[in-house]
Formats: sequence, structure tokens, C-alpha cells
Amino acid sequence: MTIFEMSDISFHYSKDSGRVLNNFSLNMKKGEVVGVLGQSGCGKSTLLRLIAGLEAPRTGRIVIGGKTMVDSSRFVNPESRGVGMVFQDYALFPHLTVAQNILFGLHRLAKKERSERLDEMLDLVQLQDYRKRYPHELSGGQQQRVAFARALAPKPHILLMDEPFSNLDADLKGKIREDLKQMLSAANITSILVTHDKEDADVICDRIVHIAAE
Repeated sequence: MTIFEMSDISFHYSKDSGRVLNNFSLNMKKGEVVGVLGQSGCGKSTLLRLIAGLEAPRTGRIVIGGKTMVDSSRFVNPESRGVGMVFQDYALFPHLTVAQNILFGLHRLAKKERSERLDEMLDLVQLQDYRKRYPHELSGGQQQRVAFARALAPKPHILLMDEPFSNLDADLKGKIREDLKQMLSAANITSILVTHDKEDADVICDRIVHIAAE
């Protein structure tokens, strides 16, 4: 079952600049993890911004969870797309605890549902005993787990990860790769991993898409 579809997406930042993406298409099935590889400036992060609704393509169509988000006559705002994101720096709120960070996007749920979802996420990322800690009290790997849990808590249709290992040292990176692979599998979440590191994609992803600079 196709859960995500991009068709003939083109984008450039200004009329004078070259195209960052040119007639790009990608289909994904439920639970599939796709790696997007390419050199800096080829449009990898722009691709994620287009999916999330932070940029609008010049041409093309984006469908998420069977609903058209973008086409020639429609543009659905980011908060209504069902997209989760994990950034390079994790973007955790420093003044909020682990639990409060994970709960941040769940304000529309009833209190009981929020509590249940928090417990599910803490179990998934194996941080049950860390709920009252603050980001500065966690290791880099633990911070990444919290960012992952926060992105998954609202049950998005698709998870977007932008160079999530760039701030980790080489020794930690190997373990975190394996941990992330297991968590993505356990959550059965459709995911796109943007990276410049082929080894990241080889370990975590079901298939790899290469983007060449225009």
C-alpha cells in the first residue's frame, strides 16, 4: 500500500538560480525507510522542507496518507500534514523535561490518552527512567532518542530525518544507527533519512535514492 507519493516535483529558490530539484518523483509503502543521498547543495534538505510544507514546489504533486497535500490548486499547511521531523541538532526545548518534550505536540489529546502515549514512547526509546531529566542531563544519543519519540508521539504518516547523526562522534554513531533501525521497525513508521553518509543509509534504509546536483 502506497502511503507517500511525490510526482514531478520541481523547485528553485529564485528565477535566477538553477533548479534545486527537477521533476523529482518518489513513492513509498507503509513502514518503508528510504535514504536520500547526495552532496551538499543538491537539494536533500529542500526535499524534506517541501514534504513538510515549509516550502512550496513550483510544479508537482505530494500525497501523504492518501490525501493530496500539494498540487496546482492546493497547499495544505505544515501542521495539517501528519509529518514528523528530527533535525540535526534535535531541537529539544532545554527548559522542558524529557516527558514534557515528548508531550509537546499532544495538547489536543485527553489527559489519559496523553499519559498512555507518553508511556508508549518512553518504552519505545527505552528512556522510562529519564522522564524527569532535562536535555542537558542527557547524552547525545539519549537526546536523539527523545527527539525521535517527540516526532513519533503524534502518530505522523511519515517521519523525516535530516542528518540526525551529524552531531554524534564516530564511536557513538554505530550504536545509534542500530538503535534507530530497531526503533523504526518497531514503530512501523514510513521514514525518509537525508544523509551524506552512505554507511548511515546502508545500515538503516530499505533502499537508497541518489540526488545529483543540477
